[in-house]
Amino acid sequence: MIFESHAHYDDSAFDEDREEILGKCREQGISSIVNVSASLKSVKTTLALAEAYDFIYGAVGIHPDEVGELNEENFSWLKEMCRHPKAVAVGEIGLDYYWDKEGHETQKYWFSRQLELAGELGLPVIIHSREAALDTLEVVQSAHKPGYKAVVHCFSYGPELAAEYLKLGYYIGVGGVVTFKNAKKLKEVVKLVPAERILLETDCPYLAPEPFRGKRNSSLNLLRVAEAVGQLKEMETEEVVRITQENAKRFYLNK
Repeated sequence: MIFESHAHYDDSAFDEDREEILGKCREQGISSIVNVSASLKSVKTTLALAEAYDFIYGAVGIHPDEVGELNEENFSWLKEMCRHPKAVAVGEIGLDYYWDKEGHETQKYWFSRQLELAGELGLPVIIHSREAALDTLEVVQSAHKPGYKAVVHCFSYGPELAAEYLKLGYYIGVGGVVTFKNAKKLKEVVKLVPAERILLETDCPYLAPEPFRGKRNSSLNLLRVAEAVGQLKEMETEEVVRITQENAKRFYLNK
């Protein structure tokens, strides 16, 4: 059974066959899915999915590209949504200097506020960081407290930065990019990171693995990610699946 640690099934890319795809996921061994929000609207659609499917959980948070939506009133509402019975994390939150849709100081402010929120509620955090390596680490280190749980989703930096997050006890999210021929840094990271600190993810509908690169992704492709991780770590695919499922259950569900 595979635990999908990061998906976006409320995305419009699944509007025509969402129920069918989710049914196939359940039939083909996907034990649990964490659907991750990115905007105020997607918080609502994420929690609606979690309510509709017993094996789907929700992460509640505002992506750095969307933090312009936030104000104190919305933030109070966000806090209440984090108390939903099937909300298992705050995310995805962080910094994105690639698209640069919001000013860097605005991004850092709301990243810090959402980290504080997670700490207050005792929830783990899903961190998004793109072309913002040092600033992300700086904000995280400032907010970090003993027992704090976080995963750096879709990790895109090198082994040195991965080591800094491992020192904090954090997890590394690995998805379809690990199958790409040009993903040299990520392959090095996967070799470095203990299997007990890896979470399997798709970020679907984005980042489909080879040989489906460029097409719509889904959790049905997670086994390909597990196979790639196993090859890099010289482990059987089944063992990768078992360990990463235990990791995700411990991270999200405290099991």
